[in-house]
Amino acid sequence: MGKSFHTPLYPYARHPDQDASAPVRHPVIVIGAGPVGLACAIDLAQRGVPVVVLDDNDKVSEGSRAICFSKRTLEICDRLGLGDPLVDKGVVWNTGKVFFGDRKVYDFNLLPEEGHKRPAFINLQQYYLEQGLVARLMALSAEGAEVSIRGRNRVTSVTSHADHVALSVETPEGAYPLEADWLIACDGASSPTRTMMNLEFDGRVFEDNFLIADVTMQADFPTERWFWFDPPFNRGQSALLHKQPDGVWRIDLQLGRGIDKAEEKRPENVIPRLKAMLGPDVPFELEWVSIYTFQCRRMERFRHGRVVFAGDSAHQVSPFGARGANSGIQDADNLCWKLAMVLDGAAPETLIDSYEAERGFAADENIWHSTRSTDFITPKSETSRIFRDAVLDLSERHAFARPLVNSGRLSVVSSYAGIALTGPDEGGPVAGQPGRVCPDAPLTSGPLLDRLFSGFTLLTIDADAPDQVTDGALSAARLALSVSDDPTGALAERLLGDAPSAVYLIRPDQHIAARFAVFDDAKVRAALRQATGQEAA
Repeated sequence: MGKSFHTPLYPYARHPDQDASAPVRHPVIVIGAGPVGLACAIDLAQRGVPVVVLDDNDKVSEGSRAICFSKRTLEICDRLGLGDPLVDKGVVWNTGKVFFGDRKVYDFNLLPEEGHKRPAFINLQQYYLEQGLVARLMALSAEGAEVSIRGRNRVTSVTSHADHVALSVETPEGAYPLEADWLIACDGASSPTRTMMNLEFDGRVFEDNFLIADVTMQADFPTERWFWFDPPFNRGQSALLHKQPDGVWRIDLQLGRGIDKAEEKRPENVIPRLKAMLGPDVPFELEWVSIYTFQCRRMERFRHGRVVFAGDSAHQVSPFGARGANSGIQDADNLCWKLAMVLDGAAPETLIDSYEAERGFAADENIWHSTRSTDFITPKSETSRIFRDAVLDLSERHAFARPLVNSGRLSVVSSYAGIALTGPDEGGPVAGQPGRVCPDAPLTSGPLLDRLFSGFTLLTIDADAPDQVTDGALSAARLALSVSDDPTGALAERLLGDAPSAVYLIRPDQHIAARFAVFDDAKVRAALRQATGQEAA
């Protein structure tokens, strides 16, 4: 994975669709070649769905932008075929430290539990993730998948019809029309698609400003997330430090309200701030500088007919907590298996409504956490500041206070428990609760998540069952395991508990749909129908 974000990776090339006598219709068109749009395209292509990605650029993004990619994102990328190169390139970390003033108050481990293939997080510049996704998409195309990306193809109009979406696309050689059975809008927080469809994007914009600086330097800081409240080099504000590959470090500095953003981005103003933090004798070079404000916003609905919004185009959260790109890739993970089943005729179109229900819930959860983080980091009153500082003082000596410290609650996977597709639960460990992502475990044959199928999996642990369960067009293939496959006991601890056997129905996105003590054909088939929106709970 090389650093070549200035080089066009998918340069403009004239396509036969531009010379067609009538608009060509594609099963799925994705607008936007960021991480979410590319993940959607790869997922659909691996499921045999033809897909076209349209992007107004021809290269990956500049600057680090998103850098913290969570364990769940890495697990999704494993399924998309690029997990290993991301982890090999990224900076792996599990530990964070919180400072108040000039002293450390406590540290934490985000993954204290053993037996997981992937770490809690890696730090990796967004352009490397995008390069990996583009390379994977092109590899699928070379292998015969019907997937392509068209650079410098800017969508200028979107018209939704009952059974398709009509688009107009502008290129260096003029405009041409296209049609899609389904359109996925992954075109960012300022989504032109959302604007063209006159859709609202409501929420809260915070007044505090933050400086992001990516600097290249040789430093002996450990590979950890460091967060300061009221540091001596940025009094009354906050700061964040992360290590990235290539000797690049991410520094976030709170600037406060009412600033001149253009002035604050000038190197002659940025460099003194960084020297105050790093020390006057530490050499560094600026790679990328930006200023942002916290924003927590979302669309009321993510689906509008045959147009579906994902990632920042559907919801936006403050960057502390790494909930933006991670939640967007989880949107893709949730949406694409459902869309593939609808296009294949195996599920009703109403299954797409469950995407809105599940990912809308996740968006609300992320916005809630992000808003609380923002309020803790940037107190809006003297009383709030006194409370925050008291919590920080207590946390240095007393463990009970540490959960109250909020330097950005880091991204966790939402559970869909209680939402329509989640089926019955006959009991067992909390980790195996329906609605949650299936926990990983080291088996004698490799990581559990790597063994799950791309469709529905019927996971049995010391339970008899047929090799496949079918119900009309629906099916689930069996993965038969035993405690003899569980050398560390993690499988039993996370999915079996004290019971002699267990049966899990696991969705294509690896969320648990239902669990049973023993196999019952009628119950499993009913859960399969419920998990695809064909039978009510």
